[in-house]
Amino acid sequence: MIDRYTRDEIGALWTDAARFESWRLVEVAACEELDGPTEADLEAIRGATATAEQVAEREKVLDHDVAAFVDVLSASAGQPAGRWIHYGLTSSDVLDTALAVQLRDVGTIVLAGAEQLTQALATLARAHVETLCVGRTHGVHAEPTTFGVKIAGFAAEAARNRDRLRRAFDQAAVGALSGAVGTYSATDPDFEARVLARLGLKAETISTQVVARDRLAELLQAIALAGAGLERLATEIRHLQRTEVREVQEPFRSGAQKGSSAMPHKRNPITSERITGLARVLRGNAQAATENVALWHERDISHSGAERIIVPDSTILLDYMQQLAIRLVEGLVVDPERMLANLEMTCGALFSQRVLLALVASGMSRDDAYRIVQEDAQRAWDEQTQLRSLLEARELEIDLDEVFDSSAYTAHAAAIVARLDDVVG
Repeated sequence: MIDRYTRDEIGALWTDAARFESWRLVEVAACEELDGPTEADLEAIRGATATAEQVAEREKVLDHDVAAFVDVLSASAGQPAGRWIHYGLTSSDVLDTALAVQLRDVGTIVLAGAEQLTQALATLARAHVETLCVGRTHGVHAEPTTFGVKIAGFAAEAARNRDRLRRAFDQAAVGALSGAVGTYSATDPDFEARVLARLGLKAETISTQVVARDRLAELLQAIALAGAGLERLATEIRHLQRTEVREVQEPFRSGAQKGSSAMPHKRNPITSERITGLARVLRGNAQAATENVALWHERDISHSGAERIIVPDSTILLDYMQQLAIRLVEGLVVDPERMLANLEMTCGALFSQRVLLALVASGMSRDDAYRIVQEDAQRAWDEQTQLRSLLEARELEIDLDEVFDSSAYTAHAAAIVARLDDVVG
């Protein structure tokens, strides 16, 4: 992933140096569980190193990165200790198990961000439980809701994505040291269990030469879904920040930040738009991960090149997008007065369902009631005349004070938002 979208902490886990260090950890753990090496051998093996530059130079000769790494590490350990490095292992034993080590550490960072975002959204929702605003369907004013209820839905979704990511990282962080085609012909299952215990990993249930790729596909699908949730939040904020709406605004550093190179008045929703664009990359990567599931027989490497890109990039991007969203939510400028002003745009037409139900309850047929309310509601909107005054002229047998009581839209808001207590944690 390019530096622009990479935070230092997670980026450090995906460098070439970090990758070779995870390979080294697997090789050392395997040697520590062999019967052959002496304590002197193990001391030499533990102290052996293989830099990215050394491996790259050796790979120019061998055209095989794991073989190059093994040669460099063995040479660093010296003889006779170096002969035990990679003993009984195949490349996938190292690659897949080391990737599990990396994913475990990466998951810790990503899940911390998912938790922080969930809590930030829940805090915002609770702060605006009673803040009345327009509810929109098809982009058109529907009925009033509260901003707290609106945001509570995003908080609940964020909690689901957090939990989904936790499960996905957990099931993906498994290793295998089962040998050339998964039969343990050079070692045995107990050896695998001991090595993985040293690394703090679980074992793949049944492996071929590789850990099954449905695990990574599930992880990248969970990442893509989390990205889709972030995009949904970003899309809502982008719409609400439009000049014609302006109910919320992204954080903006007055006196420092510039919204446009040409138009000084602009304050654009650039953070939300960035989240929206990057979410598309995550969905594309998830598709590639799904394509990687079907390999030939016990192993091929058609998955390898794609994984070297999509797994680091997806985790790095999600981490970055989560941090953007946290900054967005915690610094969001909410304008309750503008929300109330927008509620008045349709001159009371938003109360149409309450008028309809009151007329039905008074004894009128639903269709007759619907036609009356539809005519007056659309007239109120078109002519900018209060719906209530149009209804008063009809002298209908309904209580208009009760019908136009906006408290009906907030009566259950607190109870709805309180459901977050059970899901957010």
